[in-house]
Amino acid sequence: MAEKIKRRKAQKEPEVESKINRVKPVTNIIFSAVFAILALTCVIPAIFIVIISFSSMESINEIGYSFWPTSWSLDAYKYLWNNRSMIGTAFLVSVFVTIGGTVIGLYLTAAMGYALSRSSFKLNKLYTIIVFIPMVFGGGLVSTYNVYSSMLNIKDTIWVLILPLAVSSFNVIICKTFFKTTIPQSILESAEIDGASQMRTYFTIVLPISKPLLATIGILLSFSYWNDWFLSLMYISDADMYSLQAVLMNVEKNIEFLAQNANTMGASAAAYALSMPKEPMRMAMAVLIVTPIACVYPFFQQYFVSGLTIGSVKE
Repeated sequence: MAEKIKRRKAQKEPEVESKINRVKPVTNIIFSAVFAILALTCVIPAIFIVIISFSSMESINEIGYSFWPTSWSLDAYKYLWNNRSMIGTAFLVSVFVTIGGTVIGLYLTAAMGYALSRSSFKLNKLYTIIVFIPMVFGGGLVSTYNVYSSMLNIKDTIWVLILPLAVSSFNVIICKTFFKTTIPQSILESAEIDGASQMRTYFTIVLPISKPLLATIGILLSFSYWNDWFLSLMYISDADMYSLQAVLMNVEKNIEFLAQNANTMGASAAAYALSMPKEPMRMAMAVLIVTPIACVYPFFQQYFVSGLTIGSVKE
């Protein structure tokens, strides 16, 4: 009799759990509708920008921004193509800075976070305070400029586009928290008993099981490097070393300047300024900037999702 009661309870428990975890059809529809709306709010503006970049100035002047322009034009992209030499050089600079900066930033940030996460590190508290201070207080623009240009002497070099963004206090704190809460102490102790050095433990054990962290920090760093324009305009005087964003910002400023001062120019310059596709040009530049990073993002996401399933302790 007791065995029958146990069997009935065992049969009822999965049914109860399935009922608790089951989502009602109405709730499922509501959640699906909410997520569909959120997805559309992200996709529709991107599609709208692409449509405007292919719209003609006549259509924009006539009906404004629209999903259904009266006429299409490639003038904005023709203008970018005519400046392909300058834009191509800036594109290569941005790609090199983004890849090199992300790799260097990942190495420095993860190493610093791992060191701060170890309780055996004697200067743990001191360096944690030193890392935390820049999150609250900044040195100011003048002092920062003097450090990079006078003390480090990296002004007008490729390093001034890489080093200032390589390490962030926020990213270091994320790494420290991840290593402290995720990496089991038993694994590190086992590696130490087996005679593994700290560097070998870090590279062969810690990093392989930290792919979610590395993917997240890599995304943050790559976005920061790719979207940066301030460092080029502040510390670079050679136009051949400008990043893509800095070049396109200068192009947009020149377009705005020509449009506002067309009346004070000569006849040919004024006609050229008035015929320039100003609004489609801005959108075409936005498309040019967003497309590369949008193509790279799925690869980061793939490593991020796969890293979530990696475990370090097998039962």
